[in-house]
Amino acid sequence: MQYDYVIVGGGSGGASLAGRLAERCPEASIALIEAGPHTARNLFVNMPLGVAALVPRRTKNNYAYETVPQPGLAGRRGYQPRGRGFGGSSAINAMIYTRGHPLDYDEWAQLGCAGWAWDDVLPYFLRAEDNSRGASAWHGAGGPLGVSDLCERNPVAQRFVQAAREAGFPLSDDFNGAGQEGVGFYQVTQRGGERCTVARAYLYDPWPGQPRTNLHLIADATVLRVTFDGARASGVEIARDGRTETLEARAEVILAAGAFNSPQLLMCSGIGPAAQLRAHGIAVRHDAPEVGRNLIDHIDFTFNKRVYSSEAVGYSLRGGAKMVSGLVRYLRTRRGMFTSNVAEAGGFLKSRPQLDRPDLQLHFCTALVDDHSRRLHWGHGYSLHVCVLRPASRGTVTLASADARVAPVIDPQFFSDARDLDLLVKGARLARRILDAPALAQMGGRELYTHADQSEAELRAAIAAHADTIYHPVATCRMGGDAHSVVDPQLRVRGVTHLRIADASVMPALIGGNTNAPTVMIGERAADFIAASRRAGNAAHGATVIA
Repeated sequence: MQYDYVIVGGGSGGASLAGRLAERCPEASIALIEAGPHTARNLFVNMPLGVAALVPRRTKNNYAYETVPQPGLAGRRGYQPRGRGFGGSSAINAMIYTRGHPLDYDEWAQLGCAGWAWDDVLPYFLRAEDNSRGASAWHGAGGPLGVSDLCERNPVAQRFVQAAREAGFPLSDDFNGAGQEGVGFYQVTQRGGERCTVARAYLYDPWPGQPRTNLHLIADATVLRVTFDGARASGVEIARDGRTETLEARAEVILAAGAFNSPQLLMCSGIGPAAQLRAHGIAVRHDAPEVGRNLIDHIDFTFNKRVYSSEAVGYSLRGGAKMVSGLVRYLRTRRGMFTSNVAEAGGFLKSRPQLDRPDLQLHFCTALVDDHSRRLHWGHGYSLHVCVLRPASRGTVTLASADARVAPVIDPQFFSDARDLDLLVKGARLARRILDAPALAQMGGRELYTHADQSEAELRAAIAAHADTIYHPVATCRMGGDAHSVVDPQLRVRGVTHLRIADASVMPALIGGNTNAPTVMIGERAADFIAASRRAGNAAHGATVIA
């Protein structure tokens, strides 16, 4: 089959790109290929509290990757849940809507990504957003992606915000407004009490006037490699229904398979470090040493505390009865405890007051979230996460096999730079001040792996035993203006033609916040690049090899 554009990956980058490109180029035929299933009618996806069932285990909606053993994590394998199905990780995440700090994007521009400074990207954030608070200088209304305040706030999360105030931290009612620093409640990607995945926003529930006849959604199809005619990307080879077939792209192929699978697909297609490709029997089309390098991820440590109050979500006889009544209420009204994203509150803090932006982030969960909820506990409790926003450690994604259906080898190399551990210890000390403030302390209870009088050595040991990702891998197909970068600032893959990447893998540096909204912005920008190139008669869409 032939299409004008073939997009690989129906996650946050691919879905936003596909929906917007279909609108911008109604005469073009577009195929969006996703390895997983449709999610439009999946109750666990659409019901916000369903996140508790989606993250902990491998399912048809979760790749549930593991890392190689991490020396910095006491030899443990890290866990890397990634979305599988239309919506990608936006279908299994905690729905937190943050963009990062404006200075993060100015830094991108300074790193050689011309056109990616804050003033350049803000219009795309606004265009994507349909904020329930309405339009303003900082927010958009009428866009595809539903963004709202939580329908209801758990009393324990309210206690956390009060405790932060008691501990002397500033409060914030908008982490995406004039200032990021402070503690408060997150806005979430929800609409009407339901999760608004990026697929739901751009593919399943089209906003007024968006065409659909030119966009073809292909589910349960795994892309094995990009095909080429010389240096030109000509299509993709896919596996579905037990057979292999080729889809041809008359104009471009765009990878949006994420920070793990986009570099994997490039390497399976002959673009990557030459020695690694040859070791797996892959013919080298373009020697690109940085493909799969520069992996950056937010390393996170969690305080877990068991309490006796059933205000917190948990497993008990009282909790079970509350769950049943809450589910009935949700199914009838789309209100109540099942509209919770669990990580209801949090904040952005500075480890030192003289910093120009926060370097630590908090996520407060209204339930015990131990080992990504893979370790369950009887009773009730809450969790306080603290993560390093701009870690110095760098990892890799490499091939385990020439077959793209085999999981890649993920090595974040957490704490390989000692500065990350030092900063996380400082963050844990700041979080301790909130835990010990009256609003939370008066709930009583017992911490699972930590305690108030913990020594420096004990805290570092606890971090090594329990820290892991907070799910924000980026930069494995780094964008830049230099010849060593994987893609140029128009997202075109260097060394070949008619091939782009539009997902979190192109970020040149990790932003200070959750990465879903920035990935949507990247998809929106990619649609503009491609539409402009089409209007220019294909003169700029990659017909010349980008050296």
